[in-house]
Amino acid sequence: MTIQKQKTLINFKKAQGLLSKIIKMTEENKYCIDVMQQNLAVIGLLKSAHQMLMEGHLNTCFKKAMGTKNEKRKEEMIKEILKVTKLANK
Repeated sequence: MTIQKQKTLINFKKAQGLLSKIIKMTEENKYCIDVMQQNLAVIGLLKSAHQMLMEGHLNTCFKKAMGTKNEKRKEEMIKEILKVTKLANK
């Protein structure tokens, strides 16, 4: 596993832990602002993980596909990137 994937995995695990904390806080009827702050921390971790995944994909799979002569594969890769970027910006 690459260092970048390890860092991504760490972010996912941190987000998972915080999400469990948020669920518990909500069940215990904790102060809304405190819950929202933890929620923003999870969102930040997930956005960071997404960015790391995108960079890894662009530097490996995407770069490899763009280096081939297979035009259909190139178009597919571009469509995938555009699709996931569009979803991330919703």
